[in-house]
Formats: sequence, C-alpha cells, structure tokens
Amino acid sequence: MDLRNVYFVIGTSYAGKSTIVKNLAKKHNGLALEENYHDEKLPELDSKEFPNLTYTRDLQDWHEFIRRTPDEYVTWINNVKKECEIVELQILEELLSDQKNCDKKIFVDTNISIETLHKISDADHVLVMLSDPQISIHRFFDRPDPEKQFLYQLMLEEPDPQAALDNYREILTRICSKEEYEMLENSGFKVIYRDEDRTQEETVRLAEELLKITD
Repeated sequence: MDLRNVYFVIGTSYAGKSTIVKNLAKKHNGLALEENYHDEKLPELDSKEFPNLTYTRDLQDWHEFIRRTPDEYVTWINNVKKECEIVELQILEELLSDQKNCDKKIFVDTNISIETLHKISDADHVLVMLSDPQISIHRFFDRPDPEKQFLYQLMLEEPDPQAALDNYREILTRICSKEEYEMLENSGFKVIYRDEDRTQEETVRLAEELLKITD
C-alpha cells in the first residue's frame, strides 16, 4: 500500500485532531478521514472477529455500558483500538486502490498504534497533537457532541447519578493518564501542543511546516 500522500494525526482528546484533519484536507483539496471513520464498516463487521468494535452496535441496554468498572472499560478501549487499526487499514487500502484518489492528499484522524505507524509511515507523515489530560477529564461532558450528552443523560438516570459520574471520571482518568500522554509525546513523531492563543490558521501552517506539506 502506497502511503506517500497519507498523513496521520494521533493524540489526546481536545487537542484539535478532527479540526486539523478537516482544515488540511480543505486547504489542499484532499480527503479527510475524520474521527471514528471506521464506523462506516460497523454494520458489516462480524461480532466474532470484532467483538469489541461491535459491542456497542449490538448492545441492548446502554446502562450496562456506563456501569462497567474502570478496569473493564480500559481493557475494552485498548481492544477497540486494536480492532480499529485492522478496519482503518482496510479502508485506506480501498481508498488508495481507486485511481482518482492516488494523487490526493489524505488526512487521517486515526486509532492506528504508534508501533504500526513507525512500520508503515515516517516522521514526515505523522503528527501528534496533545492537550492537558485534565481538560479531557474535567470537560468531557461540556461538549455538545450527541454521544457525550447521551452518556451524560444515562448517568443522570442511574439510581445514584453522582456515583455513576464519579465512576466515569475515574475511567477518563485512566484513559487520559500521564503514561499515555508521555508515550505519545515521546513517540518519535512531531508534536503540536494545544494553545488557546493560536488560531486555526496558525495551527494549519504549523502542521504544514512540521509535516513538510506543500501544494
């Protein structure tokens, strides 16, 4: 698979990954594979082959989802990432097999692991975007995203809403750990740190410089 025109973006929540992918694709007349782009394949996935990705697809009671312990949730998340990688690479292969996409730049908000990215790509095609982990933990439900607000409402319906919220905060604390942050920061790829004073246009120019993107 020829990935010379594919640029991958990884990092933490609230770092601007989705925004940079969209803005770069728009500026360079490319393709944007945005957050959770693997969802397009979800209806056709075999639950035996992808038990973690299909877990929410086949879930009958969403209250079960928020009642899991932090250990259960983190294990599930890690397994989801592994399954996502398989599906995302399949999608990329399909896209690149289409002649009309061969010369287009493709910008990907990805779940592909650091280890795999080092094997299939290089330092000029992977960007790490980082924000303070505390932002993800404490502002998770501040966003108007339908899925986040759906989870929030589920917790409010629990017999003990505060306990449900506290459990989920602990889940977020595990997911947004210092260890995870440092692993990304020391991945060997170029890093952009969230800066509230930097405009979207400035972030695009910084990303272009780090990734050596030219028209």
